[in-house]
Amino acid sequence: MNPPRIVVVGAGHVGLYAALRLSKKLNRNRAEIVVIDPVPHMTYQPFLPEAAAGNISPRHAVVPLRRELKKCRIVSGEVTKVEHARKTVTIQPIDGPAYEMEYDHIIVAPGSVSRTLPIPGLSDRGIGLKTIGEAIYLRNHILDRLDVAAATPDEDVRKASLNFVFVGGGFAGIEALAEMQDVVADALKYYPELDPKEVHFILVEASNRILPEVGPEMGAYTARQLAGRGVDLRLSTFLQSCVDGRIVLSDGDTFRAETLVWTAGVKPSPMLASTDLPLGPKGHVNCLPTLQVADLETNEVWEGAWSAGDCAQVPDLTNPGGYCSPSAQHAVRQAKVLADNIAQVVLGGAPKDYRHKHVGGVAGLGLNKGVAHVYGIKVKGYPAWLMHRFYHVSRIPSFNRKVRVVADWVLAFMLKRETVALGQLHRPREDFTEVTPPVELPGEEKVGAGAR
Repeated sequence: MNPPRIVVVGAGHVGLYAALRLSKKLNRNRAEIVVIDPVPHMTYQPFLPEAAAGNISPRHAVVPLRRELKKCRIVSGEVTKVEHARKTVTIQPIDGPAYEMEYDHIIVAPGSVSRTLPIPGLSDRGIGLKTIGEAIYLRNHILDRLDVAAATPDEDVRKASLNFVFVGGGFAGIEALAEMQDVVADALKYYPELDPKEVHFILVEASNRILPEVGPEMGAYTARQLAGRGVDLRLSTFLQSCVDGRIVLSDGDTFRAETLVWTAGVKPSPMLASTDLPLGPKGHVNCLPTLQVADLETNEVWEGAWSAGDCAQVPDLTNPGGYCSPSAQHAVRQAKVLADNIAQVVLGGAPKDYRHKHVGGVAGLGLNKGVAHVYGIKVKGYPAWLMHRFYHVSRIPSFNRKVRVVADWVLAFMLKRETVALGQLHRPREDFTEVTPPVELPGEEKVGAGAR
């Protein structure tokens, strides 16, 4: 008799941590664990701002699935449909026809995507920060703008190239802005043609405060620090349009900018709409505290279906009536409980509730600067920056990645920051195709109109 098959949809924080823990608790005779993801690595998203800044190598902000999940079967493809009524998933591999796979248990963890709004020009101009590719592109794009500004005789192009707009005042937006401001400040040492006073970083935030995750006091401190560094804070302000690089804000201001970074929140993966699982009003999978998928109106448990992380609506037992926030902190801890619960069920036991009080948050504000509010203790400046780094290096999976990240930090401390753009990464075949004309196979005849 074949062991039960556990299919893991998505290899983000929940998928990787849950699969890794399950593979340690259940050997191959107990369960077959299949992890399905279109990319061959897990991205540790809290390190994306540092990867964009060049503090760590982009490769070290990701964890290779096949090396970390040696006891699991890795499928490089995308799940396009989940039919829990039949207990099957439809997989579209990287190449070739789609096919179905049956399962006994499924972990639905495709994560989240950027939450965008119907703003004119956003799809053409916006840059997200959810993937390692976006982090690399952001770094190259910003450094490329400095080259453009230094070379152009057009004053309007120069101004637009030196305006950097970030939309969203949460962790991702604040950390990305602060890190990239440091990068630009370091790079300007090699651009005698540019005056640092010409560079403008603008933060657009719809609410009246930033970094709500660290509390009002630390958020206000962060706002003062950024304002002191010359960042133009536009609170209670919305982006209305960015067509052709012309930024239009709800406060009436209009200006040109060639860089627009969008970090205004996340929403559940749209893949969930292609499942027959019960979803909440915002598209999340409805879950019980045990992380079992359930119909919350009838409290009916969908046996064999589990979910957690950004795509799941999990009751927060430490805050009655509330739900767990979409954070890496909850995702990692939920993955542990989820794996333990599935192992218990497979071995004939009963699942336990997930209960974790949010301990607070830490944020980096560039090199040697940070802010933290953990267990009620408020820390700022250099100590908070150290807390930020120590916390995240302890959380990234695998000893290999921990060592490589620390080594990157040591090298960055001893040597100067690299401020070169590798723009050709995004167009690697352009030079080759320009000098290589297309050639048809000999003997082929084109069949035109009227040919017999």
